Amino acid sequence: MLSPVSYWRSAAADTFALVVYCFIAGMAIEILVSGMSFHQSLSSRLVSIPVNILIAWPYGCYRDLFIRLAKRFQHRQWLLRNLADLLAYVSFQSPVYAAILWSVGADGQQIMTAVAGNAVVSMAMGVAYGYFLEYCRKLFRVTGYV
Repeated sequence: MLSPVSYWRSAAADTFALVVYCFIAGMAIEILVSGMSFHQSLSSRLVSIPVNILIAWPYGCYRDLFIRLAKRFQHRQWLLRNLADLLAYVSFQSPVYAAILWSVGADGQQIMTAVAGNAVVSMAMGVAYGYFLEYCRKLFRVTGYV
């Protein structure tokens, strides 16, 4: 069980990590992969900030469940941890991302392309985000919920 201070510090670390990571990675995908304009992408990223603030801590808990399951297996823990990060990221973030794009006026083709591109790129992004999240948690002097 987390103490109240650890709880808020964990939530702050998760929020900081998700807002920063999704802003940078999302803008790159939207402009370079899906062909959105800079203005559309900036609008999407600005809308995503409050959304990411709301979902950061629940996502951190969700991800930690995947990591906990991966740690049950003794063999290939590095591979399973990376796979857990990937699956958690894609399954949680894709519906949220589609909703954000829709809310800023992206058309159906742009949404499909961006979400599909995000899912493909998430093969690296989800894993990279997992490491970034752990780094941010260390900066905030907290551990995961595992």
